Amino acid sequence: MKCLLSKAKHFSAAALAVLALTFAANQSLAQTPPNVLVVGQIAEPKSLDPQAVTAVNDFRILMNVYDGLVRYKNGTLEVEPALAKSWTISDDGTVYSFKLRDGIKFHDGTKLTAEAVKFNFDRMLDDKHPYYDTGPFPLSFFFSAVDTVTAKDELTVEFKLKEPYAPFLSNLAYPTGLIVSPSAVKKHGKEFGRNPSGTGAFKFAEWESNAKLVVTRNDDYWDGAPELEAVVFRPITDGNTRVAEMLSGGIDMMVEVPPDSVASFSDNAAYKLYEQAGPHVWFLILNAKEGPFADKRVRQAANYAIDKKALVENVLQGTAEVAAGPTPPAFSWAYNNNLQPYPYDPAKAKELIKAAGADGAEVTFYVTEGGSGMLDPIPMGAAIQADLAKVGLNVKIETYEWNTFLGKVNPGLEGKADMAEMAWMTNDPDTLPYLALRTGAWPDKKGFNSGYYSNPEVDKLLESARSSTDQAERAKLYKKMQVIVQEDAPWVFVANWKQNAVTSSAVKNFALEPSFFLMLHKTAKP
Repeated sequence: MKCLLSKAKHFSAAALAVLALTFAANQSLAQTPPNVLVVGQIAEPKSLDPQAVTAVNDFRILMNVYDGLVRYKNGTLEVEPALAKSWTISDDGTVYSFKLRDGIKFHDGTKLTAEAVKFNFDRMLDDKHPYYDTGPFPLSFFFSAVDTVTAKDELTVEFKLKEPYAPFLSNLAYPTGLIVSPSAVKKHGKEFGRNPSGTGAFKFAEWESNAKLVVTRNDDYWDGAPELEAVVFRPITDGNTRVAEMLSGGIDMMVEVPPDSVASFSDNAAYKLYEQAGPHVWFLILNAKEGPFADKRVRQAANYAIDKKALVENVLQGTAEVAAGPTPPAFSWAYNNNLQPYPYDPAKAKELIKAAGADGAEVTFYVTEGGSGMLDPIPMGAAIQADLAKVGLNVKIETYEWNTFLGKVNPGLEGKADMAEMAWMTNDPDTLPYLALRTGAWPDKKGFNSGYYSNPEVDKLLESARSSTDQAERAKLYKKMQVIVQEDAPWVFVANWKQNAVTSSAVKNFALEPSFFLMLHKTAKP
């Protein structure tokens, strides 16, 4: 606990002693200290560099350590001021000018300035920037429309876009847009992700791999000091183990409650269960470049063969709904309500597989042990394997830990696998299809289209939708895209999840957000 002691002097001796007990050998019998929140996360974070990660598991920590120019208003996906107190947009939608709050400092003591903001975006977008090698920056796609970033004066930063880009403000509120300390990046280089410095409500204190990550209260936070003295994030990959830790008092909060355990907490006054619908889709990436799923008929067959209603009702215990396509219904203005899910029709699936000459085909299927929004991935994978076997596909499962899994899937399935589980939680209807369905988002182009799907009409619709500033026109384009993608079946569209979390009754002022982030600034635990 030496590092924690040196960086959290405001902790009481009693609190520190109890916190130490939490991680002792007999930790299942320990209780967490007052005013310290212990959170059971679903996996070890990959990095604390917000511009270098993609998983909501990491985002849940990062949103408490950093701020962006803007943020999502509580309970919504609407943006409001954060580090920028105001902004203006040019009439043609290509110039955004932000006025920063004065007097804000990063946790390392350096000042937030327009030059600091410029550094952040240049680091991501300019491959000649001296700190570009501190990446890679896999979601820099979010800001591909940016042409230049200019510090007009110490507190004014201007973004010029190549063309109008409707999701720009929303993307600035996403973790990829969080502002890091340039001084800390310069000091730590590629190790910045283990030595983070932001402007957020909590400061980084300690990271013990596969055990805990500790952040402590920022007493000088521009939006008011948080109630909690510290938050301890513990990676607990197995859902049943998280439940056991919650029941024994080893943690105060757990995210992504296993479906089988939801009722246990909802009926117990010692706990509070939270649920929140959000923009989530759970799907199977199909390798459209090689193997059996290169044939559209086999991709469609997989959608008919998998009993998604049984998955939702039996495996997920009603905590999700069957998905119809690539866009979550939480984006009500852009969702195509006329789209119906593929029905469960194994006879149709067999017919398509036979017509494609794929009967008995070998299928390699990547499954993860657990990760952001993955919804009981091992039981889901086993049920899917059984359904596909019934229609003549010989599925072999390979199971991996979450970060290892991402390392195999994100670079693309070519030469490795035919199918992989995946889940996305997004902030705009542009995000998922643009990053994972465009031809220009193939892995060799630094995108997440790991199955190599390509349809020029879909590409055109997505490019047009993101450049339109007319929401009605954007909705029309997205709805047309959904119809085409459902027909092409680059994925098996499985489920849209209602996120959940559980806390002990001692935790106050907590709420889940539709963004799926964990916002703990106002949370208390007396």
